[in-house]
Amino acid sequence: MSSANSSDSTRRFSDLLQLDGDGSPTLLPGVHPLPDLLSLDAAQVLEAFRVSQLEDFTRVIDELEADGNSLHRLFAEMRAIADREPANRFGELDLFRPGALQAMFLELHEHVMSHPVWSHPCFVRIFEARFDAPQLRGFATNYFNQVKNTRQCVALAQGRFSGFIPLPYGCLNERVSELAQIILAQLLADEYGVGTHSIERYPDLSSLLNSTTHIVMYRQLFEGLGVPFEKQDVPMLHGVADNVLTQRLLAGHPSFSLVESMASVGLGMEWGVPEFFSLLLGGMIRWAWREDVALTQRHLIVFIAHVQYDVLHAISVMLATSLFGHEQETMQQIKQATNMLMSSRYNMMSDLYRQLFTEPCADIDAVGLDARYHVTDRRIEEALLSARQEVAGSRVVNASDYKAGKGVPFVFADAV
Repeated sequence: MSSANSSDSTRRFSDLLQLDGDGSPTLLPGVHPLPDLLSLDAAQVLEAFRVSQLEDFTRVIDELEADGNSLHRLFAEMRAIADREPANRFGELDLFRPGALQAMFLELHEHVMSHPVWSHPCFVRIFEARFDAPQLRGFATNYFNQVKNTRQCVALAQGRFSGFIPLPYGCLNERVSELAQIILAQLLADEYGVGTHSIERYPDLSSLLNSTTHIVMYRQLFEGLGVPFEKQDVPMLHGVADNVLTQRLLAGHPSFSLVESMASVGLGMEWGVPEFFSLLLGGMIRWAWREDVALTQRHLIVFIAHVQYDVLHAISVMLATSLFGHEQETMQQIKQATNMLMSSRYNMMSDLYRQLFTEPCADIDAVGLDARYHVTDRRIEEALLSARQEVAGSRVVNASDYKAGKGVPFVFADAV
């Protein structure tokens, strides 16, 4: 802690934190739901989000099961229609079995949140602010390549839900597909900052193109770190490129089912985000405070926003995913999709760690990964190796080596 900070008569650092009487830092309102974030360790942050997400989901399920809830009425009306139609399987969904959605959430949430990726050494080191300014700028530019991709994957997934898809819901097929589209469209609207609910409020072209997207919000971090625009977009590291392609393939490639696509943009992409974005946010605040760098909420808004919004995103996509749970293998498909995403994210962070700190960092195949996280088929291997060949040479570091490489960021069950 610099002496300038500790002698500040207001005992504040920008609009991010204040010092309590005992000298401990407390985040100011609007920064994070855990005001004592900087006094916790990484494991405590993860546990806090485990508990809060369980509470949030339980609340939503309780509301859904209440007779006066509008969603409860909607699904009850849809089931009444389905029950009048022979062979319509809509009424078989977990949505209509008391406690089934909660049980599904508990099983999947425990599966996702127990994966080692959320405690990756790169996240922990950044949270502890064990980096310097060039390393932080290096992280910001390289991780930006991952952030830019997210909303594109949601769009790819949304495009798969149409009147052509096979569903066993008879006259409700189109409506169920529409509900999935609506939920994914809201995620897109949140990401791109172009949501509106009335003709009168629809933006003109200038306003539309100047929307405050998550990409624009991220570029505000570069302002705070002094990274000029022409240096903000850099070629992808191999681990980042693999993670971007894995997300895109799961969301949009025909080798993967609708359930896997939905899981990839919901459960696999959203549940861990509030936790590790909290680590990134906390580390940058800790570093700025220590080095007396004038970062503010505006500069860090993309991390602040993701912590607040992604919980709701995960819950909404979880609900949408349950509408397609009519096959026995649904749970296994969801787990496999999340396994692929979490493994590719792990290797991305290991590659980032090695790039930033020039120190060894193990990939996913060298950490003793629990068997439940092994990938049980090789669809993703073939799809990823093929997708690498379509990458523009200027967009990946040492692109020729990347395209020639045969290694993939997964642990396959048949190879162990």
